[in-house]
Amino acid sequence: MNYLKKERETLEALMPGFDERLAEIPLADLESKGNPGIELFREFGGPGLLVSEEYGGKNANQLQMVRVQRALASRSPSLALATNMHSCTVAAVPPCEATSELLKSIAENGLFLASGFADGQPQKSILRPSMEVERGDGGWFLSGRKKPVSLSESMDFLTASVLLPPQGRKDGGQELALVTIPADAPGITVIEYGNDQILRGAENNEVVLDRVFVGDEYISYFGGPDQLNDALSTAFLWFECFVSASYLGGASALVERVLKLKRGNETERMGLVTMTESTMMAIEGVATSMMRGNGEEVDVARALYVRYGTQQAIEKITQHAAELLGGVNYLESNEVTSMLSACRALAFHPPSRFSITPALDAFILGDPLIIP
Repeated sequence: MNYLKKERETLEALMPGFDERLAEIPLADLESKGNPGIELFREFGGPGLLVSEEYGGKNANQLQMVRVQRALASRSPSLALATNMHSCTVAAVPPCEATSELLKSIAENGLFLASGFADGQPQKSILRPSMEVERGDGGWFLSGRKKPVSLSESMDFLTASVLLPPQGRKDGGQELALVTIPADAPGITVIEYGNDQILRGAENNEVVLDRVFVGDEYISYFGGPDQLNDALSTAFLWFECFVSASYLGGASALVERVLKLKRGNETERMGLVTMTESTMMAIEGVATSMMRGNGEEVDVARALYVRYGTQQAIEKITQHAAELLGGVNYLESNEVTSMLSACRALAFHPPSRFSITPALDAFILGDPLIIP
C-alpha cells in the first residue's frame, strides 16, 4: 500500500526496524499504561533524533520529523504524543551552560525530557506559569504543579516553565525560563491525572514540585512573555508543526483501516485520502519553511492556521472514516473507538482555537501577534 509509505520510509531510515516492531504490538497495549513503545523508542535511539551528529544524535530535520510523528501516531497516538513533547523540548530549548552536556547524554544514553510547560489552569496564559520561586545559593527553589506532563513515568529529566528575573537584571522584571531538573531530584512527586481511557499510554500525569532546587547552569531564558522573540517563535513553530502531524497520524490510521477493508466506494475512500494528504502537505509546508530559518510573527501565525486547519480536518476525517468502518465495527472494536477519541484531542492543547482567535484576527489587521 502506498498510503503512509513516505512517512514509514522516513521512520525506517532514521530508526531501522522500529516500525516493524511497533506493528507487532496490539494497539490496546500501546495505548495503555505501561506502553511498551516508549522503551522501544529509547532502545532504537529515538531520544537522539533531533540531537546534532556532533553530540552523537541523528540530526533529523523538520521535514523528516513531521513524517516520523505521523508514522508513529499511525501505530500509537500515545507514543507519538509522548515522544513529540520530548522532541519539541530538545529542538526548541534555548541554550544554557549545561546544554552541550545534556544533549550528549540524551543521544548517548537515550534519555527522555518530560515537558512541564502547562499548568493545567483554564483561561490562563501558558506564557505566565504560576510556579512559586525562591532564590537559593547558586540557583532557585521551585514549588508548584505542572499538568498534564507527558512521559512523566519514563522521564530522566523534567523540564518546566517558570517566570524568573535573569541574572544581572536590576529592574525587577521577569522572563519566561525553562528549567531542567533530574527526575529523581528531592521534592518531585508524580500523581495520576486526568481521564485514564484517552492517551493513557502517553504517561500524562501531574508533577508536583515542593522546593525543588535547580542550579543556574540548568536554566534557559526565552525572554519576556509579552511578545514573540526568536526563542519563543521557535518553540511555537516546533510544537504546532509536530503536534499537528502527530494527531493527523491518528486520523490517518483510521483511513488506513478503511482502505485495507475497502469500505465505502472509491469516491469516498479517495475523499478521505485527499483530506489527509492535503493537510499533511500544509504541515510539510510549515516544516520546510522552518528549515529555511524563518521565525517571524507571520511564520508563527501560519503555523497556527495550519494547526487549527488540521484540527478541523481531523474532525471530518475521523467522523467519515468511523462511519465507513460501520456501526458494528465501532461497537465491537476498541481500536476504532480508541483512535477516534485520541486523535480528536488536538483541540485540547493550548492555545485553544477560541482563546487565540481574537489575537489572530488583530494580527491579520496589522497588530503584533500576542499569544494569550
